[in-house]
Amino acid sequence: MASSKGAAAGKPTGSIVAEMEKMGVEQLKALKEQADLEVNLLQDSLNNIRTATARLEIASIALHDLSLRAQGQKMLVPLTASLYVPGTLEDADKVLVDIGTGYFVEKTMVEGKDYCERKINLLKSNFDQLIELASKKKNVADEAGVVLQAKLKQLSPMT
Repeated sequence: MASSKGAAAGKPTGSIVAEMEKMGVEQLKALKEQADLEVNLLQDSLNNIRTATARLEIASIALHDLSLRAQGQKMLVPLTASLYVPGTLEDADKVLVDIGTGYFVEKTMVEGKDYCERKINLLKSNFDQLIELASKKKNVADEAGVVLQAKLKQLSPMT
C-alpha cells in the first residue's frame, strides 16, 4: 500500500478529495486501480471468513449432536466431504480438534465446543473489521473515480 493511500484512508472524505484534486490524471488512475484491487482482495478475505465461520458453526452443531449420542452407538464417520465409513462411538467426551495445517488436538467435548465458539467470535470480529476497511477503501475508489471523471471532463474541451 502506498503511503498516500494509507494516509488518505484514515482521513475524512473532504480532505481525501482535496488531496485527490491535487493529483494528476495518471496518479488518480493508479490510485483508483489500487483501491479497486484492495477492495477485491478484501472481498475475497470476507468470503473466506464467511466460509470458515460457517464450517466452525457446523462443527459446533456436530459436537452438540455428538454429545447427545450414547456410548457404543453405531454411526457413519466422515473421512472426507464425500467418504464416510461405519464406526462405533467409544467415548463421546473426547474429540479431536483440527487446529490447522494438519494438526489435531484431543480435547474434551466442553473444550472442543469452547474452541469452536472462540474461533467463531474471533472470525466475526475480524469480519467486522474487514467490512469497515473495505467500506473505506470503496469510498476512496469511488471518490478517485469521481475526481478522475471531473479532471477528464475538464481536459476534454482542450484536446
